[in-house]
Amino acid sequence: MTVGTAGHIDHGKTWLVRALTGKDTDRLPEEQRRGISIDLGYAPLRLADGAELSLVDVPGHERFVRTMVAGATGIDLFLLVVDGGEGARPQTHEHLAILRLLGIEQGVVAVTKADAADPELLELAL
Repeated sequence: MTVGTAGHIDHGKTWLVRALTGKDTDRLPEEQRRGISIDLGYAPLRLADGAELSLVDVPGHERFVRTMVAGATGIDLFLLVVDGGEGARPQTHEHLAILRLLGIEQGVVAVTKADAADPELLELAL
């Protein structure tokens, strides 16, 4: 199964993939220098039962939406990453719209940076 990230720039997609797999998918020197994903990144994730998932880490910046589409084309499930302190942002919505257009309707949401979330907003969300 192939799982692809989705979400706004700087919401923690690459960080989450690295936390899950131990692999840094930002391999290009420019990505390292700028601190943003520019190209697609790939990482395997072995599950406890021995099954293996393929993770595709896509860029979140609006200038790289074509690359996001290319990466999302072959995924089975999306991993929507949302910064708990910021909530859904423009690329969050754009990525979801693209996934719908591609017919990818199953996914999970990962809230990153939850420690930065406003407690009152969290209470409203729950």
